[in-house]
Amino acid sequence: MDYPLNIYGFPQAILHLDANAFFASVEQAVNPELKGKPVVVGKERGIVTAVSYEGKALGIKRGMTILEVSRKFPECVILESDYERYSLFSLRLFEILKRFSPMVEEYSIDEAFADLKGLRRYYRSSYEELGLKIKETIKRELGITVSVGISLTKVLAKVASGFRKPDGLTLIAGREIHHYLKNLPISEIWGIGPQTSALCEKLGIYSALDFAKASENFIKKHFTKPHYEIWLELRGVQVYPVIPDIKANYKSISKALSFTPTDNQEFLLAQSAFNLEMACFKARAYGLSAQRLLYFLKDQEFKVHAMELKLPYPSAYPRDLLPLLRKAFEELYREGLLFRQVGVILKDLTSKQRLQLGLFEKNKGTKDLKGLYKTVDEINLKYGRTTLIHGTSLPVTKEKPLVKGRALKIPLLPVSLV
Repeated sequence: MDYPLNIYGFPQAILHLDANAFFASVEQAVNPELKGKPVVVGKERGIVTAVSYEGKALGIKRGMTILEVSRKFPECVILESDYERYSLFSLRLFEILKRFSPMVEEYSIDEAFADLKGLRRYYRSSYEELGLKIKETIKRELGITVSVGISLTKVLAKVASGFRKPDGLTLIAGREIHHYLKNLPISEIWGIGPQTSALCEKLGIYSALDFAKASENFIKKHFTKPHYEIWLELRGVQVYPVIPDIKANYKSISKALSFTPTDNQEFLLAQSAFNLEMACFKARAYGLSAQRLLYFLKDQEFKVHAMELKLPYPSAYPRDLLPLLRKAFEELYREGLLFRQVGVILKDLTSKQRLQLGLFEKNKGTKDLKGLYKTVDEINLKYGRTTLIHGTSLPVTKEKPLVKGRALKIPLLPVSLV
């Protein structure tokens, strides 16, 4: 059967959401004084991992070295990455999308698909109005912009979201497919890589429309099954359904850091504790608790020294886990032995929460750990991940967090629970 181009309007509707310059936009949302300025993220890696649209306008691209950027563009604000913050913004982004559709697939930290079929009557809105409501809600609640594409299939929706960036909204109805594909290079189609693009050019296919208009026999003769499926999707025939993606299905959460080999006991313990705090932060963001804790040190010869601990109850509170980590560290650490990496893994994750406190905990001022860590998370999200930390982690923080381009007037406040 030779499938015709879908000439109907919207027999089904798939939305693709793409957050604009996500990491840089999050930094601008957290610190409003950065809005309108060229922001570059990736200082700790030495290369640009994200750049705001103001930076892109200057010619800054991902993959450039930080040294090159600082030399050529001294007006840029160069920041270290805060992946815990980006992860939490991503979670909130997808939560907003799920308010509008129960069928949401989280494709990456800043991209998602949603099935909108049947929702027009429910919301008494057109697909365009629905897309605008989603965009406005995200902008109002998170302070970032997203580009949205709506069409009949995933591939077409992703094509649509690429138009009118940043902060755009594009609908591609069945009868309009050819208008959007005719000037679009085949290399820009999702799933078409450099090798396939080169093959297409040898076969006389240069645009996405050339590919979509080719016959079924031609496609099957020269291309593989995945490319045949893309061909169908470009013609408005849905092959890839939206598969709800529950990020809470993490089996484990790990945090590790490598560094110049050292035997400094205070540093190693502090970095281990900080890794634990960051892993617990992510677990709490997804409403998860660990039932087991794996702790390891890797020495200069790459030998791993590890210990796995079963927790007395599910928890994602460092207050509960730090005493266990300290005990494991004391058993694994060897004086004079140089270590190059420390890491923690929260395992056997569950949605169950700690149900009760220890007999004497009410006298320690930690009765409501949930409320305490909720406050800690909110402050760290707003002012930086090292604003409130446990005293054990304090030695790894050498700089005060910045607020609106200047150091906080208050000192770092370690939550000295252990």
